[in-house]
Amino acid sequence: MKVQFPALKGTIGKRDYYATTMALSEVPRFFKFNDWEQADPALRAQRVLNVSRVPDIAKYILDNEDGYIFSSITASYNAPVNFVPSDPDKRVGILEMDLEDMEFIINDGQHRAAAIAAALKENPDLGKERISVLLFPMEDLGRLQQMFSDLNRFAHKTPKSLDILYDQRDNLSKLTLEMSERVPALKGMIDKEKLSIPLRSEKLTTLSALYDANAELLGSSVEKPGTPGFNEKVDRAVAYWTEVAKVVPDWERVKRGELRAPALRQEKINTHGVVLRALGAVGSELLENHPQDWRQRLQVLQDVDWRKSVGTRVNPMWDNVCIVAGSVVSNRQARKATQAVLKHRLGLQLGVQERQIIGNLERVGRASAQDDGHTQNQLDAPQLALDNLQLVGRSEATNG
Repeated sequence: MKVQFPALKGTIGKRDYYATTMALSEVPRFFKFNDWEQADPALRAQRVLNVSRVPDIAKYILDNEDGYIFSSITASYNAPVNFVPSDPDKRVGILEMDLEDMEFIINDGQHRAAAIAAALKENPDLGKERISVLLFPMEDLGRLQQMFSDLNRFAHKTPKSLDILYDQRDNLSKLTLEMSERVPALKGMIDKEKLSIPLRSEKLTTLSALYDANAELLGSSVEKPGTPGFNEKVDRAVAYWTEVAKVVPDWERVKRGELRAPALRQEKINTHGVVLRALGAVGSELLENHPQDWRQRLQVLQDVDWRKSVGTRVNPMWDNVCIVAGSVVSNRQARKATQAVLKHRLGLQLGVQERQIIGNLERVGRASAQDDGHTQNQLDAPQLALDNLQLVGRSEATNG
């Protein structure tokens, strides 16, 4: 039985290939997944399929049936082909293969193909749509491995800030962008492209850091723009971060040109993502548990010492909280510890693990005060980090 594909014949890298389209319903029929996991890595033509990625891609298709998009699947074929050119352009025609002999190995796009198969089970009507496919003649294992390497070598994930800026489907992205324009201290001061702030940048922080902070403040589920729910959450975020800017006056000083942003980032931690996320988290609790007087309670943060160091030593308030071995860190442990410190300062109720984190910090502080100010702190710091990491891990395992 002959199978025919509309095709455009081209040449790249001195090799002929065919650009065609296939119905989504044909993808699971024609593309089979090799069990690469059982093969020696040196004998594989592809990486092992990461099945945990497939549901997310399938959900993307099903949630955005009127607007999803994919790049081409690239595959190598191992079967005789017959290209029948058309008039007047000999590069355009019909590609014929024998169904019984047809064999494909996916060079790029195996997760897309697996997700398409999964999405079709939920909505078979998607099978009528078509995806572009690039077909190359199969040579040998070395060529297959080289194709995989070449196709992935220069692939580079876009920065999270740029994803947030361009994502028209993420309501929290739109909320964060609108909020950043309405908070005076933040307007024009957010880097909307990079994941981390360049050393000499005059911006305060990144869009991705502000996005994560808003997720802590409001939760990740946000209603569509234009709805009352969306407007209410935008107003809530604007009100909160405007008030935070009043109690963290360095932000306004940068905005007014009285302080350079690079100098602020060098000397203090109050623009770092780990602190913004903690501020978002404590804001969520303030707004929920103290809706009438949260602004007054927030005034306590005016007295927080945001400096990274005091004299020649790490600021004791942040040592082994979000500054470890002299560097600001933003891992899960640091985020939880920073949140616990700010909640403790604001007089908010602490959870069991948060009380233990504060207790560990106070224990090390007392020990450090009793000796020469260096030895005991250095001895206890690794154990403190391990203790707090174990606390966070147990907390998440319990909640999960």
